[in-house]
Amino acid sequence: MKIALDAMGGDYAPDSPISGAIEALHLFPDIHLILVGNKPIIKEIFYKKNGQDVQQRVEFLHTSQVVGMEDLPIESVRHKKDSSISRCVELVKKGEADAVVSAGNTGAVVAAATVYLRTLPGISRAGIASIIPTEKNPFILIDSGAIIDSTPENLLDFGIMGSIYAKKILGVFNPRVGLLSIGTENVKGNELTKSAFKLLSKSNLNFVGNIEGRDLFENPVDVVVCDGFVGNVVLKTSESVATAIVRWLKREFKKNPIRTLGAFLAKGAFESVKKKTNYEEYGGALLLGIRGTCIIAHGSSTPKAICNAIRVAREALIQNVNHIIIEEIKAHHELIEEHKRTSLPIT
Repeated sequence: MKIALDAMGGDYAPDSPISGAIEALHLFPDIHLILVGNKPIIKEIFYKKNGQDVQQRVEFLHTSQVVGMEDLPIESVRHKKDSSISRCVELVKKGEADAVVSAGNTGAVVAAATVYLRTLPGISRAGIASIIPTEKNPFILIDSGAIIDSTPENLLDFGIMGSIYAKKILGVFNPRVGLLSIGTENVKGNELTKSAFKLLSKSNLNFVGNIEGRDLFENPVDVVVCDGFVGNVVLKTSESVATAIVRWLKREFKKNPIRTLGAFLAKGAFESVKKKTNYEEYGGALLLGIRGTCIIAHGSSTPKAICNAIRVAREALIQNVNHIIIEEIKAHHELIEEHKRTSLPIT
């Protein structure tokens, strides 16, 4: 398996992506990596970090441009064709790589993947599938930021793709799919969610109906479907709350010696929770619905997070996720076409 890694993407690039790449090469002997970026720089770092023992499974591709976090997505694709993001995706398009991993500008990765690779047959828009931890098992949030102007048909696609991801990557036998809304009743929500509810109800998915924000962690389903605007707000809010709670606890435990002792005695429990909620463990989000495999890693990815993002790409390739998505979308094609014929457009 050949995986193209954006060595210039992320807050700690190129150091972090290269360290993560070396770690992944040691863990997975069946992968070959193409490190894309400023070749003299990334090559120097690679050998400084003792990558010599895995160098036979590494290639370096030089690029002259880098997409910044402040760059507009579509503009970066148009005007920075020699960026590490664009070249990574182009390798997949040419068949020179099987997957791409990037911790760079999310919008630019989505735009490049959509422009260069296009979407799978029957899929009009791709969706980002993020894994969110809970007390028991993680759930998939889709879409968590690829598009903000979804249609009901898009949300059905997200439900199908998320369900396949839950089966093949998370190992859930019959994933429960919920539609994120402002009430559990089917009459609650806006026109988008009410229309999507009808579509999901007629599908062969294990659709359990609407779920509210409070259900995400209290009574979680396996796949949470929403549009990208809502999904991204949920994702960023969840991250922020988790970080804030850790800070609050640290301050409270330091207020007196008794609390500090209590924290020491409970250290094992805190470490367990920290590991479960740590984004590094989950690696990256799979961009589902494109003609290729694309993993979008967290902007502040550490070497461990990059290594796990490469692991997710490897698993998606092994499980042939895209082929299964195409077959499932075909099975729902008549339902989607009927909905288009009988529904008024959302304004």
